[in-house]
Amino acid sequence: MFFFDRTPETYRHWKLSFDGPVATLALDVDETGGLVPGYQLKLNSYDLGVDMELHDALQRIRFEHPEVGAVVMTSAKERMFCAGANIYMLGQSTHAWKVNFCKFTNETRNGIEDSSAHSGLKFLAAVNGTCAGGGYEVALACDEIWLVDDRSSVVSLPEVPLLGVLPGTGGLTRVVDKRKVRRDLADIFCTNADGLRADRAKEWGLIDGSAPPSEFKAKTAARARELASQSDRPRGAKGVALTPLKRTLDGNRIVYEWVTVEIDPAGRVATITLTAPDQAPASDLAGIHAAGAAWWPLAVARQLDDAILTLRLNYLEVGLWLLKTRGPAETVLAADAALASHASDWFVREVTGMLRRTLARLDVSARSLFAVVDQGSCFAGTLAELLLAADRSYMLDNTAEGGNDQPRITLSGANFGAYPTVAGVTRLAGRFNDAAKAAALRPLVGQALGVEAARDAGLVTLTPDELDWEDELRLAIEERASLSPDALTGLEASLRFAGPETLETKVFGRLSAWQNWIFNRPNAVGEQGALKRFGSGSKANFDRQRV
Repeated sequence: MFFFDRTPETYRHWKLSFDGPVATLALDVDETGGLVPGYQLKLNSYDLGVDMELHDALQRIRFEHPEVGAVVMTSAKERMFCAGANIYMLGQSTHAWKVNFCKFTNETRNGIEDSSAHSGLKFLAAVNGTCAGGGYEVALACDEIWLVDDRSSVVSLPEVPLLGVLPGTGGLTRVVDKRKVRRDLADIFCTNADGLRADRAKEWGLIDGSAPPSEFKAKTAARARELASQSDRPRGAKGVALTPLKRTLDGNRIVYEWVTVEIDPAGRVATITLTAPDQAPASDLAGIHAAGAAWWPLAVARQLDDAILTLRLNYLEVGLWLLKTRGPAETVLAADAALASHASDWFVREVTGMLRRTLARLDVSARSLFAVVDQGSCFAGTLAELLLAADRSYMLDNTAEGGNDQPRITLSGANFGAYPTVAGVTRLAGRFNDAAKAAALRPLVGQALGVEAARDAGLVTLTPDELDWEDELRLAIEERASLSPDALTGLEASLRFAGPETLETKVFGRLSAWQNWIFNRPNAVGEQGALKRFGSGSKANFDRQRV
């Protein structure tokens, strides 16, 4: 079993330091520190373990260091920024491992951009040596890229000419969509194994600035302080420590305080249940900050995030996730009210960001998502986002019983903008593929909607009565689990992001396509393919058919 949580004292690959409003993340990869045996991480190349540490370090900066307004990403090694993903690791990895690695890597890059857009953190890549492939993709995620002008260091995306694979974890898309590099120049850049030095890279828009070695450190430090001075993060605030997650493995159950995962390996189904607190979480700023990492909105976000990552990496055949909730809707709505009323507070803003990124991770997971709304559910406000993220939902219709113990769904203001998807729209708008229809539901905010009202509002898919409930749900689960996982991945990725594309939807759509085709082709992974022959002294033997 592999888990994603890390702590700074266990880092083997990153050096995290602070100087007032500027944090520095220096990549110093331990060659012998691969996550699994069988390869060396030479030339500051990285594997999944390196990105796990980066993800943790970014979280520490967000929550534990509110005084930081800018982050410098650089290298602790001479003349080598980062050689990108380790090719020997890719060559020996299973297809599923490569897919999980690339997806998490890109989610981490997206997280950098998310913090830049929403949290007052700006990122500067101080590229103090050669920067290739995934190394340049790290730089591309930053707001600015500075390259040392030492007449030898270059930026490059050399995967096509050197490996016969595509720089598909965001590199190509960010070059043209984010940095607005001209398409013909991008074509030359991405098929040139040698890369570009500072002068040409600046001319083409691949970097923002450069300086000779004698001035590089001082100039990038000065620029980082300028970026930090533009931040609204509070210099004098006290950070919130991210205490270690408490996770218990009990057979086929993964248990956290607010999240429980029950796995049915034979049925290839996992049931993820989120629980609301019995008492409303702290709602005043003093109480919220005092609660810190234990404040329910942050705690449940961290636990759900960990559960998603654990399932994706360790339970490959579990293709259907059932999303359930338990507890009083009132406490979830109270938490949403606190998030909204203190939205300008730096810590509350970071908690909202954590929830937003976690829900986005759910959206792009290659798993079927069914929401189950039954007795005891509390799909309310933030937890209603799980319902809206699902590919379909089932709500128990027990109105014939005439009792008060009927399932309810309650919207809050959070469902109308707090957690946009990677497509840049609310899940309500994405559900209807119509912003006006989503906006028309605003008058329902705060109303506990029973089955008829929820059905009329279009919030649920099917509403079996108590006589058919168990059989209909069982048949739906069995049918979904019997379908082709590959076909379902394509289906879900196509349907979940209706409407206009964003940089993120392009990245994840193309990521799925190239991983599941190019990474399976003999030209990449065959015995004479590029990933197998890399470093052997023999060139790959390509099948030259264009299909």
